[in-house]
Amino acid sequence: MKRILALLTLFLLVLASCGGAHGETYTCTFSISCAELVGCDTLDLDKRELIPEKGNIYAPAEVSFTEGESVFDILMRVCRENKIHFEYSEVPMYATAYIEGIANLYEFDAGALSGWVYTVNGESPNYGASKYYPEDGDVIEWNFTVEGRGANGG
Repeated sequence: MKRILALLTLFLLVLASCGGAHGETYTCTFSISCAELVGCDTLDLDKRELIPEKGNIYAPAEVSFTEGESVFDILMRVCRENKIHFEYSEVPMYATAYIEGIANLYEFDAGALSGWVYTVNGESPNYGASKYYPEDGDVIEWNFTVEGRGANGG
């Protein structure tokens, strides 16, 4: 029994020393844009006043995050801290969330294929944002798309 406890203690010590990266703080460049909607003819008329002149809802800025935070977690925090309206729904079947609206701009506001998508380093991940964990230095962009390009995600 003592041997098992000794091995378990050793295992926990090794695990703790290897797990030093847990909780570390990293940075990414983060933005939220609806630039495709600037001058968009298909956007609902009552939504046009919501579009910033250049489409920047949250201009690219360095944002800190901790290991284990997803792209969705970062989006929620940035929106909360900057008082940007944000709405999503849980999708239990996929254990993820679906981004419905940011800054009062919702899916389908500019046509059947419009909505929010995200990219990391210019690529559309094949994961919802709540399943994608960024790395230090990543560039995360949320864009309202009219054509339905990219991955929506929660």
